[in-house]
Amino acid sequence: MVVNYSKWDALELSDDSDIEVHPNVDKRSFIRAKQNQIHQQRFERRHQIDTLKYERIINDGLLQRIDKLLASLHEHAQQANAPGQNPDEFMMQALMDCAGDGADDVPPKPPKGVYTQTEEPRYSVMMASLVDQVKKELGDKPQDWFQSYVKGVEGHKKKVKGLQAELAQKLADLEKEEGRKITSDSIHTGFSVSSVAKEKEKAKPATTSKPEAVEVLNPGALKKDSLSRMDSAGQSSGAEADVDEPVQKTSNVVEDEDDEEHIEPTELGKAFAKIKMGDYKKCLQFISENHAVVAERETDGLLVQGFNAQMDGKPEVAKQCVHQALLLQYCRSLGRDGVGLFFKRITTPGHQAQKVFQEDVNSTYARIRSRCAELAKEKESNSRATETEQIQLHAVDPNTSIHINIPSESPSEEVEVKAREIFKTFPPGLQRALESGELAKVNEVLGKMSVEEAEEVVEKLGEGGMLSVEEGVIDGTTEEGRERLKGLEEKARAEKLAEEAAVRSGGADHIEVADVDD
Repeated sequence: MVVNYSKWDALELSDDSDIEVHPNVDKRSFIRAKQNQIHQQRFERRHQIDTLKYERIINDGLLQRIDKLLASLHEHAQQANAPGQNPDEFMMQALMDCAGDGADDVPPKPPKGVYTQTEEPRYSVMMASLVDQVKKELGDKPQDWFQSYVKGVEGHKKKVKGLQAELAQKLADLEKEEGRKITSDSIHTGFSVSSVAKEKEKAKPATTSKPEAVEVLNPGALKKDSLSRMDSAGQSSGAEADVDEPVQKTSNVVEDEDDEEHIEPTELGKAFAKIKMGDYKKCLQFISENHAVVAERETDGLLVQGFNAQMDGKPEVAKQCVHQALLLQYCRSLGRDGVGLFFKRITTPGHQAQKVFQEDVNSTYARIRSRCAELAKEKESNSRATETEQIQLHAVDPNTSIHINIPSESPSEEVEVKAREIFKTFPPGLQRALESGELAKVNEVLGKMSVEEAEEVVEKLGEGGMLSVEEGVIDGTTEEGRERLKGLEEKARAEKLAEEAAVRSGGADHIEVADVDD
């Protein structure tokens, strides 16, 4: 087979180790000198190419302005032939007409390293110099100065065009020489193609956003705080004692809910969970057609679903969900290429992979079952404690009864104002129970409260004078109740004045005895 080595002729090597040199010449020094020579020639050639390209750009701009000057001269030819016309003034006016915008008068900046010693003049200066050269070539008194100027400008135009042709030829030769050799600078990426196989997009089920809940060690402690604590809805912490109005859930009540309900599988995961445990062929087919089911969200959602099923007393459903969740977890960890191998191993009788997987399923389900049993036991103990620990109001003396005094809505004295303010701090359910005047309803509301909250309510009821051991119920919202309440207050003030008078009389007797002794 004949090998064609001509394709390697275009390679330019600057450090060819196979080169043969004179015995009196150091080979390394010769290779280094050859390398420097090649690099220097390459640099000068590229610098010359950049210079020629820049000169052609400048000459193109100069040719455009020469064409404008010739057009202006032909346009004002009749004025030039007028008697008494000054040639210098006429040519100056023509130069001004072809000058154009001041921004276009500045030539473009040269590339880096090109014409660094001198500054390129403006196009207006170039045109003025061209007209001066034409004037110098014509002499002092030409016969027909207008036609002479036109021919002189056209002659310079031909020179510039000829120069452009020479520059184009030199530039073509240099670029051909530059492209004749393949160097490291010539290497570039020809094309790059990448292809990613995407799965068919499926409609995702709409998910409802839920408020973010902060996990705390003791969620019930937030409800057992002081009655003065207000939540985001302006409701006191005793709002759960409201017997009539349901309490709207807010962000502070969300902590009572289990955090696990925020994680739930999608419809795709729920469909996978319904596949019979042990039907690995159908599971493999489902995963191959719906690879999105191996997402971590689906695994967590199925574990939560199994936990909830165990709490509801459905152990078979719980173990089914745990089995499918761990199946997805193994497939996700092995990657797309390892799914088929995994199913092949767990379906092989006696294979170690089948044993490891079943042990993982059993241990995970055992932990869930143990945890659910602990939670159920704890819930039962809490319910018992709630039923036994209650605060109820009962009269100690069987011959007496506890009566409720409702403070007036428009109090006039400081004591009534304070009592009304205390009354407003109570939850709506407790307020309605107090306004009914029935002790049974008040005890019903207190029974729904915690012991700490109920004790605080009873203390405030006593502080506001809303509980008394008297006959009848005093309702401050009616005229009769207000008169009776006023009579009781006058009676209390009279008793207080009598006590103060007794104290003052006892102090005076003591002073008189002291005077006799002196």
